[in-house]
Amino acid sequence: MAADSKTEKATPKKRRDERKEGNIFFSADIVSVAGVFGTFYSMKLLFPGIYDTVSRFMEKFLTLGGGTTAASKDTLAAIFPEFISALIKAGLPIMLISVSLAIVATGAQTKFLFTAKKFRPKLRNISPIQGIKKLFSLRNVVELIKNIIKVILLSVILYTALKGDFTEVVRTMDMDIKVSAAFMLGLALDMVLKVVLIFAVIAAFDYMYQWWEYERQIKMSKQEVKEELKQTEGNPEIKGKIRDIQKQRARMRMMQAVPGADVIIRNPTHFAVALKYDMEKMAAPVVLAKGQDELALRIVRVGEENQVTVIENKQLARGLYAAAEVGQEIPREYYGAVAEILVYVYRLKDKTE
Repeated sequence: MAADSKTEKATPKKRRDERKEGNIFFSADIVSVAGVFGTFYSMKLLFPGIYDTVSRFMEKFLTLGGGTTAASKDTLAAIFPEFISALIKAGLPIMLISVSLAIVATGAQTKFLFTAKKFRPKLRNISPIQGIKKLFSLRNVVELIKNIIKVILLSVILYTALKGDFTEVVRTMDMDIKVSAAFMLGLALDMVLKVVLIFAVIAAFDYMYQWWEYERQIKMSKQEVKEELKQTEGNPEIKGKIRDIQKQRARMRMMQAVPGADVIIRNPTHFAVALKYDMEKMAAPVVLAKGQDELALRIVRVGEENQVTVIENKQLARGLYAAAEVGQEIPREYYGAVAEILVYVYRLKDKTE
């Protein structure tokens, strides 16, 4: 049970997979606040144009209506294009601003993610048991508390605003319609501004909660982290076997090169280094093979079987083993000592021949 508990933070791969599935944290309150603020503030900026558009349409409508005793197809055909034109001029800019702000607020949170996977039907969503669990989930409890707070704050703001300006609202009945409309719009905007400011604070807390809830949901168990590591980097056991096979093959190739060595320098049983030097092709002696303990004994045995001269030099064998890799030239500091040994080996070969 402890191994199955989700205590680990989600890995980058887990986050990418969740994003591909459309599972991201998102606060709808931020979108609502942006939409409401944009709608009402654009109404304030565009109010003169909206008023002129609506008033011209009303004049035409009343003029046409005053000259007819009954509605007819010709009357409706004459007024309908004017109605559509006024609706577009007055409402379309506000709608476009509101929709644009909602898209920006959504895109800022989701990084403009779009996936069709969220639209796919899931059987678990129609399960009664899952429905009951969701009904009493922490998310729904938080949403309920949040909505109650919104209703209370909205009621308080409306009551306070109407109570303070009640006299002025009554006086609008005696005002010019344009002045009256401007006053009521200003009053509404003041209330909306207060509502937006308070709801913006709620939206900020909601955003933090959505982030916390998302991080909690995508947490992984230690076993899941291990399984993902196996998938992304490969199974450690298989990788270990592959490394062992590679080492075995490298040793086989190395042992096959030992018979071609000029000399093997050993530290009785612990270290052995096989060297070859071709004056016409090599700038310095090259290490054909090297080994420690059992491998060192094998190198010496193969060398002796193939009449390769074996020289015992403890310090040199240890130094060459540590300083040079198979296939590499020996370091400069060993040139002198190795040259003396090679000269000795070549003399032995000349005497033998």
